[in-house]
Amino acid sequence: MSIRRTYARLWAEHLDEALPLLRQLTGAEPGLRLAFHGVELAAIGDFLVIAGPEHERAKYAHATATVVVDDLDQLQRTLAAAGATITTPETAGPTGRFLYARHRDGAEVEYVEWVPELVERLG
Repeated sequence: MSIRRTYARLWAEHLDEALPLLRQLTGAEPGLRLAFHGVELAAIGDFLVIAGPEHERAKYAHATATVVVDDLDQLQRTLAAAGATITTPETAGPTGRFLYARHRDGAEVEYVEWVPELVERLG
């Protein structure tokens, strides 16, 4: 199991207002943009912007980062061996399978295994 990418999470009310500065800072366009359960998401550079009303964003605020891995099944074995707790079980989403886990130290992370199309496009 290896980590493909780690995203710092940024929170915004309006995605289109957050993106211009991030385009300037990263020199990139969003590689991923989608709506998901009341929020909009955009991945740009090493940032994942989560935008929408505060009450919708709050549903995802418990995680400190989004980490893309190449094998979610192996990750779950690694997390279990390290004493982590799965706080949101494996779920299918528009980008692939994901789960949330709280590490023994209290940090909570969203882990995602991308669908093959995203792996090919975003590496």
